[in-house]
This record gives sequence, C-alpha cells and structure tokens, in this order.
Amino acid sequence: MATCLVVANSLFRPPKPILPHKHHPLQPISSHSLPKSPLNSTFLKPHFSHSDSCRFRFLAPASLGETDASSDEPLPLVGEDSAAFDLGTQNIVSWVYFTIILGVVLFVLDVFWIDNSTGFGKAFIDAVSTLSDSHEIVMLALILIFATVHSGLASFRDMGEKLLGKRAYRVLFAGVSLPLAVSTVVYFINHRYDGVQLWQLQNGPGVHQLVWLSNFISFFFLYPSTFNLLEVAAVDQPKVHLWETGIMRITRHPQMVGQVIWCLAHTIWIGNSVAVAASVGLIGHHLFGVWNGDRRLAVQHGEAFEVVKKRTSIIPFAAILDGRQKLPKDYYKEFIRLPYLAITAMTLGAYFLHPVMQAASFRLHW
Repeated sequence: MATCLVVANSLFRPPKPILPHKHHPLQPISSHSLPKSPLNSTFLKPHFSHSDSCRFRFLAPASLGETDASSDEPLPLVGEDSAAFDLGTQNIVSWVYFTIILGVVLFVLDVFWIDNSTGFGKAFIDAVSTLSDSHEIVMLALILIFATVHSGLASFRDMGEKLLGKRAYRVLFAGVSLPLAVSTVVYFINHRYDGVQLWQLQNGPGVHQLVWLSNFISFFFLYPSTFNLLEVAAVDQPKVHLWETGIMRITRHPQMVGQVIWCLAHTIWIGNSVAVAASVGLIGHHLFGVWNGDRRLAVQHGEAFEVVKKRTSIIPFAAILDGRQKLPKDYYKEFIRLPYLAITAMTLGAYFLHPVMQAASFRLHW
C-alpha cells in the first residue's frame, strides 16, 4: 500500500544555548525508522513560517491516520489532484481515437437501441411497462434495473478486469449501462407530467430562478473521474482513482450530492407523483453508491483511502467546518480548470436545448 508520510518536526532549528547541568545524548537512528523506498519528491516541500528564520519540514514515516491538528497548513496529498488537465501533455492521436470511438458508440446506440425500426429500446420499455399501468411503478422499475446493472458491474470490476482486461471490461460496462440510462431518461421526459399533481409552484416568485440555479450547481458535483474522457472511452487504461482535491474537499461523494440537488429541483418544479418516484429511485441508488463506492476504494487503496476518508465528509462542507479538511489559500484555483469550464458550457447548452431534448424523446414514443 501507499507509503505513510506526514509532517514531522522541523529539520533545521535555530541553535539553542547548551546548559551545563543538562545532557542530551544523541540517540542512534534505528534502521526501521528509515523509508524502505525513495520518498516521492511531491511530498518534500519547503515550509516557510512567518518568523524570520527559514525552516524546512521533513516528512517521516508514521501512521497514515496521524495529523497535525495544531497546524493551519494543509497536509500533503495522499490521493490525486482532480480535474487537472494540461494541454501540453495531451496526445493528439489519443483524442482522434476518442472522437472515432464516440462516433461509433453513438451510431451503434442509435441503430441497436434508439431507432424504433431497428433497435430494442422500445421493446425494452414496452416489456417493463407490462409490470404495471402506473407510470410511477414503471419509472421505479427502470431505475432499479439500471441501478442493479450499473452498480453490479462496478462491484465486480476487479473480477471482470482480471477475466477480460481493463479496457474490455470498460467497454462492457459502458455498452450495457448507456442504453439503460438513455431509456430511463427518455421515459422520464415523456411521462414527467403523467402523474398525480401534488403541488403547483412554477408560478411562485423566485421558484424558476431557484430551480435553474440548483440545476446549474448540481452539475459541478460530477465525480472527478467523469472528466477523464480518455479513460471513460477506454483509450487510456481505466483506473480506480483516489481523488482528494477540488470538489472532493467539499464532499467525498459529489455525484450523490449533485443528484440530490438535481432531484429536489426537478421535483419542486414538476410537483407530481412521477417526479417524486424518479427522485426516490435516483437518490436511493446514489445513497447505495456512497456505501459501495467507499467499500471499493477501501479495497483498492487500503490505508491511503482511510486517510482521505478522515479528511473528507459525505455531508457537504462538514469536514471543512469541523477542521478535518484544511483548505489551501488558493483553493479556488482547483476549480479554474478546463474540465469545469467545459461543464459550465455543457450545462448552459443543455438548458437551452431542453426543447430539442423533449421533442426528440417524444418522437420515440417510449
């Protein structure tokens, strides 16, 4: 597992006068206290105090859970820096492959699932609809099917990657999950106003602005691995990342938080039983993902994950407020990155394209 590194005493200190009546014999350094592998250079950084003297903090092996509660300085990262994107390190050939793969995936999805004349999407919706005449029950059933397949494949990822390889298993994971997700979204769009109306707040003062802002914010809680498009498309080898910066400082499960915000906003706006059913199903799925995600990260990263777990929280801002998460002074820079700018553009685009999405869903007659 990851080498255990925390901030220890300063390496250099101002000389102190030696008192004749006290003796401080030097203690031999045990070989067990030395690191067995070279220290990562990213963990050895000079620390400058506000005093006139310059001190350097030395990172020594200790237990991963150890922290310096008296220090206002953020501890060295154990996990990875999320949403980092350096144009200078990008491989053009990889992005060409990504574009080709995306085009092929969309074509196959259209032919084998979306197009009613050739695909199985409508037959799948019709089969699930035979379970009940209630749109609420069908909505919950679609979410349950997607959640079972999606979380099930994620849970068996280690086993599947050993059998098929990481890239092949990612293709299987996406190839099964994507059609089910499309079916669930399309059914929700087409039947969102078919339920029993419980309240009507759309004309209330400030409701539209609140719902719009909530939806906009919800997309900034995307899990950072979503930004790794080359891994998502299996162009780069997929990995189970342990993220620690950016949105992860606010909440360890941003996808769940974002989904809750999105569901509450849409339920307030639509105000009927179908919206409530969809929200209950989606939030329930993501609450399960909180437990399942922590379990998988603990298996994959072991003690390093336990450190990140202690520094973060499920409830947004809880770790920051109780002092377990110490934000860097330039924390805002962790959001001024290309992936978040892309999310801003895509979120605004999705809002203005709502009529197009609704018209396309209606034409499927799902």
